[in-house]
Amino acid sequence: MRFRHLQFLDILGRTRNLRLTAEQMHVTQPAATKILMDIEEILEARLFDRLPRGMRPNELGLFTLRYASTALDGQRRFVDEFNALKQGGHGHLTIGAITGSAAHLLLASVVEIQRLRPLLVLKILEQSSDQLILWLAERKIDLMIGRFTNEEQRSQFHYERLSDEPLCVVGGLRHPLRGATDLTLTELAHWPWILYPPSTAVRKVSDDLFGGAGLALTAGVVETPSFLFALELMNTTNMMSLQPAALVEKYVNRGLLARIPVSWPDRMPDYGLISRLGEPLTPSAQAFITVLRETANLAPDVV
Repeated sequence: MRFRHLQFLDILGRTRNLRLTAEQMHVTQPAATKILMDIEEILEARLFDRLPRGMRPNELGLFTLRYASTALDGQRRFVDEFNALKQGGHGHLTIGAITGSAAHLLLASVVEIQRLRPLLVLKILEQSSDQLILWLAERKIDLMIGRFTNEEQRSQFHYERLSDEPLCVVGGLRHPLRGATDLTLTELAHWPWILYPPSTAVRKVSDDLFGGAGLALTAGVVETPSFLFALELMNTTNMMSLQPAALVEKYVNRGLLARIPVSWPDRMPDYGLISRLGEPLTPSAQAFITVLRETANLAPDVV
């Protein structure tokens, strides 16, 4: 398929309407119909069901639309990076990262790579690992700092361990358990909690611990991936939360949060650098990875 075919599919996939697609392609509607027929003839398959009020992609159509979107995105990225390099820059790099310790490592690495490559255009996206791995597969990001969310991903992506991540329980400065001693899981289960979404590694740790002890949280739960929202909620209620220690350390030191003194088994899996298997890295990505390794003070540890 030619570029024009990919462009046509991308627009039709968004509009689901031949007339609108023709307008955006600056062609007549009969010409748009001809382009779609040419594509289906090339692929020897029907991609869309023709409906009275639009077009509905079938299973093959959805698969082809994903390919067209990915191909166009790759081409746009090539053009952007080529132009940046031609103008004396260091290209573009999009990195996804989880919060917590990884965010601190990322910050230090960004400062250093900007010193080494001041013209490099960096785009940073912060999200949970389950979303980042999807973006990596869809080529919306170049690299991610996070974790696998299922074992099948180990055969699809390259993983390089960076560090472990201790956890701690925190609450507001006036939380009744701030000065408690010898707290047990049973006691904690009777207090309200702010939890990360079920798909995250932190949530799996808390679910495993309470569930393994046969306990259920009985005083209310709020689920959110936003640490800032959790911070405000902890400071206005008696809710507590399980958080990465590196993420909450500065808030505890500044008197914005209090540690709840409980012995919490360290079951958090390591996090690392994840990239697409079998795909050569750009010079910008290679340079960033070198800085990331040095910042983490680790030799490459591939698993």
